[in-house]
Amino acid sequence: MDASLPELRLADWRATKDTLHLYCQILGKIRLATTPPRNHWWNAPLYVDVRGLTTRRLHHQGTTFEITIDLVDHALVVRTSDGRTTSFELGDGLPVAEFDARLHQALKELGIDVVIREEPFGVPMTTPFPQDRKHAAWDRGALERLYRILDWSDTVFEEFSGWFNGKTSPVHLFWHSFDLAVTRFSGRPAPPLDTDRVTREAYTHEVISFGFWPGDDNLGDAAYYSYTAPAPAGLRDQPLAAGSWVESGTGLLAILPYETVRTSPAPATTLLAFMQSAYEAGARLADWDTGSLESTWCPSPDQLRQLRAEATAELGRPATGRS
Repeated sequence: MDASLPELRLADWRATKDTLHLYCQILGKIRLATTPPRNHWWNAPLYVDVRGLTTRRLHHQGTTFEITIDLVDHALVVRTSDGRTTSFELGDGLPVAEFDARLHQALKELGIDVVIREEPFGVPMTTPFPQDRKHAAWDRGALERLYRILDWSDTVFEEFSGWFNGKTSPVHLFWHSFDLAVTRFSGRPAPPLDTDRVTREAYTHEVISFGFWPGDDNLGDAAYYSYTAPAPAGLRDQPLAAGSWVESGTGLLAILPYETVRTSPAPATTLLAFMQSAYEAGARLADWDTGSLESTWCPSPDQLRQLRAEATAELGRPATGRS
């Protein structure tokens, strides 16, 4: 087992997770308001960096800046390209209303305040940010564990991304659903969806996506996932090197519990094998041109078979078993 991977039980830090999620929504809305649109909303997400979660570089009122939720020193930090820095401590947690007010005040003092829609998006919490004094939990230990997991997962996702030669997203954190994700594209358009504008833009093309959820009411504790959209017929019958197929909403997800990865003798091998097997299942049934989509750095077929065999052996599963 990789000693650097800590436990993360949703029940132990649920209140803190909700607070961080809402903080991230505020940062994400500032990012969305200060960046030009990109396909699939790639201008909206946050990113894992060396201290926590960041907007990366933004531009507003002639100033280049970034905002970071520092999960090492537990602070909100705003830095500008002209050398100015302002910050405030998060202590043991600030109510969302106070976090929102302090952040806008910090931006105002730098001459770069941004008007956003001050309400949560796509989450059960509906109280407008300036009125939300309920969400204020801040378990420092849990957040430091989360950061270690995000940092590690981001690194494995980056390795997996390097195996693909087609269009692929950055590894980024979507603040509405609060998942770290990376997505591969077949290059073909998908059938138009009769749904909301956000979802419609996200799925204009065929995708196979992979990610990490820190836990939610639907799936429980933290887990890795993959899905193919549109989902081809017969996907549930395809074998996975680890994890299992789970119905979720109107779709089908491949789910691998984080705890399974954490306690594996070789966590990266287990996660990579899971993602590769989920990709192969979706791509095969959806008739993707997988040969042309392999990069120079993709392991050979023999190496991929070995990866799968190692993962299934570690988990005590038959190498040809089905989930």
